[in-house]
Amino acid sequence: MNTTTTRVATATAIALVLQACAAQKPAPPPPPTVSTSSSQTQGGGMAEQTATVTATVQAIDHKTRMVTLLGPDGETVTVKAGPDVRNLDQVKKGDQVTMVLYEAVAYEVKKKGTAEPGVAEAADVARAPVGSKPAALGASAVTVTATITAIDKKTNTVKLKGPEGNVVSVKVKDPSRLDNVKVGDLVEITYTQAVAIAVDKAPKS
Repeated sequence: MNTTTTRVATATAIALVLQACAAQKPAPPPPPTVSTSSSQTQGGGMAEQTATVTATVQAIDHKTRMVTLLGPDGETVTVKAGPDVRNLDQVKKGDQVTMVLYEAVAYEVKKKGTAEPGVAEAADVARAPVGSKPAALGASAVTVTATITAIDKKTNTVKLKGPEGNVVSVKVKDPSRLDNVKVGDLVEITYTQAVAIAVDKAPKS
């Protein structure tokens, strides 16, 4: 995971735990770990990635609800806990915030007449019980069904027209997958993101 991705992942984790849920750092945060995988079927495929990021609470102001964290890249990020945050008083300087981020993109080709262009969204968030350390588990999924408007086998690209009329060009890694695809077919693309976050006490020095 590059520096930009790490910062985005860390900020995403902190925002979620503080919206859903060190003077001296006791120990340096471990580097992020990333695992990826992909699979394909006759009419579709999926690519997924799981990343784990740990940040250290550098400072926290319980009155203003501002929290500053040190990420694995050595950079800090400051965020504000919203009024719906539970158990913020349990968080102390030096505590460790660990986030596991799962992302997946799946696609399936559907023949003309078997589906309609459109967008569907779903999301859910669970928070920690009152009195315990903040924790959160959130998941969201967006499904976009687009229409294939052009196929170029020389460049291995297809053009997809979204439900709002926008057109994008997509490169196909495996050219053989274009053999059974026709203009007018639809591609159903689902992007899924899940984040699990936990806050642990500062390690003993």
